[in-house]
Amino acid sequence: MLKKGLARDVLMMAAAVAASRILGLVRDASIADRFGATAAYDAFLIAFYVPQLLRQLLAEGSLSTAFVPLYASLREREEDADHFASNVLSLLVVLFPVICAAGMLLAPWYVPFLASGFPAEKLHLAVSLSRWLFPSIALVGFGAVFMGILNAHHRFFIASFSSVWFNVGVILGALVAAPHWPGLPIYGLAAGALVGAGGQTLSQLPSLRRIRFRFSFHLWPLHPDVIVLAQRMLPAVVVLAMADINLLVDNKFASYLPDGNIASLQYAMRLFQLPLGVFAVSIGTALLPRLAVAADAARFRRYFTDGMAATALILLPAMTGFLLIGGDVIRLLFQRGHFTSADTVRTAAVLGSFSLGLLAYGWDYLGVRACYALGRTSLPIVGAVVSMATNAILDAALVGPFGSPGLAFASAAAGAVDAGILLFFLRRYVSWGPLLPRLGLIVGGTAIMATAVWGVARALPGSSALVATLVPTFVGLAVYGLFVRMTPLWKLVRRPGQEADVPSASD
Repeated sequence: MLKKGLARDVLMMAAAVAASRILGLVRDASIADRFGATAAYDAFLIAFYVPQLLRQLLAEGSLSTAFVPLYASLREREEDADHFASNVLSLLVVLFPVICAAGMLLAPWYVPFLASGFPAEKLHLAVSLSRWLFPSIALVGFGAVFMGILNAHHRFFIASFSSVWFNVGVILGALVAAPHWPGLPIYGLAAGALVGAGGQTLSQLPSLRRIRFRFSFHLWPLHPDVIVLAQRMLPAVVVLAMADINLLVDNKFASYLPDGNIASLQYAMRLFQLPLGVFAVSIGTALLPRLAVAADAARFRRYFTDGMAATALILLPAMTGFLLIGGDVIRLLFQRGHFTSADTVRTAAVLGSFSLGLLAYGWDYLGVRACYALGRTSLPIVGAVVSMATNAILDAALVGPFGSPGLAFASAAAGAVDAGILLFFLRRYVSWGPLLPRLGLIVGGTAIMATAVWGVARALPGSSALVATLVPTFVGLAVYGLFVRMTPLWKLVRRPGQEADVPSASD
């Protein structure tokens, strides 16, 4: 049965994403050691912004999200899903070179807009780096389609593990290429990012062969579902564009702050995305093909409700942990080489502000995928529009008195607004009867865990970063894990999506 494999798929994908995210921390620690929170790394992040933006808009975000339900539905109806996928890939072969060429040529115009507060030398470096990094869009874009195909076949581990190779490339760029690069070492980091993007795509090819995916190049006639894909991508592009406009506004405000503030936003965001990527993204991705082919409304509601509860089960204690010991985590991971104690203090404050929106972003991710499974692709646009306005207003109000932590708080508040609007639209697809008691237990367990972590941290004054991070973390995990094991929350861990009772729509 379809539902029997959900827990397995979530765990397999979470394991793969965890490996990638942990290696991502090694990557960021390598970058912090080599470049710290400096002007060169600020320039790299601005240069990588547009390639990352288009990668989200045209590849890993809208394309993959809209592609999976269509491909899974074709497989469910025993139609030629590979013919549809081949048509999409063939179109990308033509599209991506054009996008890459345009991005490299237009860099002197869009980069100054993104970082209008940069001095001339720093701006010139960002323009040059953007030309290096733009081809990564094409390399990762094909990988996004490959990932969608594998996810539709419930091959979540390999597809999620592929991002490990991007991290490997960046680490090699920071540790191997950068020290020996003639001129500025930051170009070695850019070269590593390109190598990693290629590895991310190529690593999925053996798995495509194992599922017997058949590719045939053809541009015309278009498969009928290619038109549907484009129609569904358009709202997703709008939603993602608005989310990335939030980041653009954050970076633009941060470009007027002293050197290192953009880098602090990036380092803190990486830690913020660790639990979000490992668990919320894993749950949402594993649920998407199931929601797309759910045979009845009751099963859809059961899956979606359990997804919300499972997301809160992980992200609420993670948020609390960041607030309590986030500074020690940053000190352990990044404070060495060119990354100073002042950088740690600033980055910890940014992480604390980001963390306030962790659960909201997890529910938002799940809600967007539920909308796509329902075919209601215009709903997320409403939340995204209000979220964008909230972020811009709060950025302008908070950057002056609070600097980069104020920008992070604006992002957290915008995520909460977005999630609230989405859940309002999806409220009849939530079984509130089972969900609310679970949330009450999760809040109680998190409070008990927080008390234990705070007490242990208070008992370790002046300890090393390793001790100050690991001891409270292990104590917190043990206390929270024991609480979950002794309560009905354990059923959610063991058998998500399999509750015997399915409440009515009026719950």
